[in-house]
Amino acid sequence: MRAATLCFALSSLFAAGLAQATPLVVCTEASPEGFDVVQYNSLTTTNAAADVLMNRLVEFDAAQGKVIPSLAEQWKVSADGLTYDFTLRKGVKFHSTAYFKPTRELQADDVLFSFQRMLYPAHAWYKSAPGGYPHAQSLQLPSLIKSVEAPTPDTVRFTLDHPDATFLATLSMGFASIYSAEYADKLLKAGAQDKLNSQPIGTGPFVFQRFQKDALVRYRANADYFAGKPAVDPLIYSITPDATVRLQKLKRNECQVALSPKPLDIAEAKQDDALQVASTPAFMTAFVAINSQRPPLNKPEVRQAINLAFDKTSYLQAVFENTGTAANGPYPPTTWGYAKNLPGYPTDVEKAKALMAKAGLAEGFSTTIWTRPSGSLLNPNPSLGAQMLQADLKKIGIKAEIRVIEWGELIRRAKTGEHDLLFMGWAGDNGDPDNFLTPQFSCAAVQSGTNFARFCDPRLDQLITAGRTTADQSVRSRLYQQAQTLIQQQALWLPLAHPTASTLLRKRVEGYQVSPFGRLDFAGTSVAR
Repeated sequence: MRAATLCFALSSLFAAGLAQATPLVVCTEASPEGFDVVQYNSLTTTNAAADVLMNRLVEFDAAQGKVIPSLAEQWKVSADGLTYDFTLRKGVKFHSTAYFKPTRELQADDVLFSFQRMLYPAHAWYKSAPGGYPHAQSLQLPSLIKSVEAPTPDTVRFTLDHPDATFLATLSMGFASIYSAEYADKLLKAGAQDKLNSQPIGTGPFVFQRFQKDALVRYRANADYFAGKPAVDPLIYSITPDATVRLQKLKRNECQVALSPKPLDIAEAKQDDALQVASTPAFMTAFVAINSQRPPLNKPEVRQAINLAFDKTSYLQAVFENTGTAANGPYPPTTWGYAKNLPGYPTDVEKAKALMAKAGLAEGFSTTIWTRPSGSLLNPNPSLGAQMLQADLKKIGIKAEIRVIEWGELIRRAKTGEHDLLFMGWAGDNGDPDNFLTPQFSCAAVQSGTNFARFCDPRLDQLITAGRTTADQSVRSRLYQQAQTLIQQQALWLPLAHPTASTLLRKRVEGYQVSPFGRLDFAGTSVAR
């Protein structure tokens, strides 16, 4: 009934024309976990919250490969790299909705609230995130940022404890979105802090209207957006877990954009005169995280044996249908600092058996494989991929039970380390190599939950930290290559693939660019009549 109601509503929407407005319906693959984006680390939530509702002080322009102004018009960095002064853009308005009417424009207090809330345990809003602040904690911002101050109502000063070459790019990430301090004060006084997660307010190109879990998210164009009102209105995310159904809805014009297509769907769309395919190499890595805290996966020999047992070539052909390139570590090959000559783990079942015997597990053991129910860019066919891994592990005596877990619950439970083997993926947010290492392999990220390998090692932590605290790219590259060597020796992941990011669109959709980071930007998108 829900699906039928949604289809009828969307059909009525197009028929009515919404008083000459041009709607845009985007078929997405999963529901967001919420809209208070600082609480979460999934790309699905970033896409539904940070990308359409919010802005940050700066953004990362993938085409130019550099940080560009956003809510901050300009900034200065002190010679010692410890002080960052930002001048805010004037005339930026927060969203006006039925549940909040702002009385002022963006000012420094909003930036202070947005960061101090994540940094200071004594802050009135700190405990409003039950699961903590995964990005801020894994990136160790509480120890990095000594203070956030407002010298004037339109300037913000960050003072760092030590230099950090990644800091400016970090501010372009979704979790660094700027919230309304005025709205937060209103919710705090009413004892309704939870509404920040269900009734969001931002400065972004679209204004939140309604969320129906597993059905849709509806937004309207922000007429007061500082970069100009978007050409599409309303914007609707039609939550459609099955990729094949997304393609069919696109063909029927029930949506004009379909995310995370399967390789076969891409080939089919290319043959349809009404459709187009937009693609770019993705700054992403698909992998199976091996939980190093759960015996016997805590033994390096066992993790190495899992890597050796897996037939990656067959996996790429069957699951990615050769649309992705084989991964040999955490980084895509285009990343500066990429270690080109790592030996990797070619398929070798006999060597894997020998390692199992060396670990005292010649007879094997039982474990679990966790995966999601629906396909995504980083896991096009979850069921098939899990079955292939299960079959390969059986060859070396590992009996693996496949557990299919809904995306939101999978993320939540994996962050607490309940998994054994976990099909997962990571998308870098800002083009910096550290965006893979700190969130996925640092000790702090074990505590925040984004380190799905659950591996904390002083040597690796020291390499990651040293890489962040120098601005010399050649030195950073050398440190990151050493880190990649250690990660591979410890076999913390079973690296799978670096996908090509593709989006299917109706031919009438113009101005949409696929992000290598998986981010969504519909502010400049239009639909020709």
